[in-house]
Amino acid sequence: MTPSQGFLAEIKDAVTTRAALLVLGVLVLQLAFITSYIGAFHHPKPSDIPLAVTAPAAPVAERSAQQLGTLPGDPLDPRVAEDEAAARAQVENRDVDGALIIDPAGRTDRLLVASGAGASLSQALEEVVGAAERAQGRTVRVTDVAPAAKGDSRGLSSFYLVIGWCVGGYLCAAILAISAGARPANGHRAVIRLGALLVYALAAGLLGAVIAGPVLDALPGSIWGLWGLGTLVVFAVGAITLAFQGLAGVIGIGLAILVIVVLGNPSAGGAYPYPLLPPFWSTIGPALPPGAGTYAARSITYFNGNGAGGPMLVLSAWAVVGAAITLACATLRRGRPGPPAGLD
Repeated sequence: MTPSQGFLAEIKDAVTTRAALLVLGVLVLQLAFITSYIGAFHHPKPSDIPLAVTAPAAPVAERSAQQLGTLPGDPLDPRVAEDEAAARAQVENRDVDGALIIDPAGRTDRLLVASGAGASLSQALEEVVGAAERAQGRTVRVTDVAPAAKGDSRGLSSFYLVIGWCVGGYLCAAILAISAGARPANGHRAVIRLGALLVYALAAGLLGAVIAGPVLDALPGSIWGLWGLGTLVVFAVGAITLAFQGLAGVIGIGLAILVIVVLGNPSAGGAYPYPLLPPFWSTIGPALPPGAGTYAARSITYFNGNGAGGPMLVLSAWAVVGAAITLACATLRRGRPGPPAGLD
């Protein structure tokens, strides 16, 4: 055997076909990560930001809403509110992201924003409405009705808290796979894994809420509400990861990272809330755990839980479906012994 043949044979022996395919999969995942994040963040542009418009006279509000709705690029989605109280309530209930209160008797109107829903969104709203007002020879005075806490820089703490919970969820599920094979040997093992995941989720949810709240003074919302949300986020993401592992073995960890990290994080509405993201990311964001968790965390923190119901249902659906698939995959294995750790 020639030295070159010996070296090639050594490579084939050291790097199996399966390992080479896994490395190729990692490369694809890395490129998808780069494409997803840059694609979502490289050119934020306001699109159809919900805005309530009101004035003492209904025709004035309707005319203003119509003018704002025809701005180039459709940055706003204005709708008429009955009065100032109704407009403010829509902002506080998260039905709209801002409200314009028009004063026909003067030249200055008021814009209500909520930086707790994301500083970049409230700033975009100020810029768009401010420019439209100046074009009409008017000025606007801004009032923040749900300001981000002093320790919550640009309203990002909720996003980072949820991302931390998501990381814990899929890492916990991955460690369970490493310890005894990616696929549970039977239904009883699957129940044990889901039970261990639930205990971890309860601890991670509580500790994350305590760190973000009392320890760092970043989020002023209900500790109990954030604890419940954190438990649900961690369990949902972990259950998804266990389900993917049940379906695809160790490759399932990569699939979970694809859904949660590559697709979920940039579309979560953290740095740029949904109205500032490109259509693809703003569409998928609310349906994925990072986006649902971030929206719910901001609702709990700054809006007394208003608007959190839908995202909590999304997270519950992921948790239930993930657990069901995990149990189904384990049951169908019919008690076959699991492979050595990490080799499934």
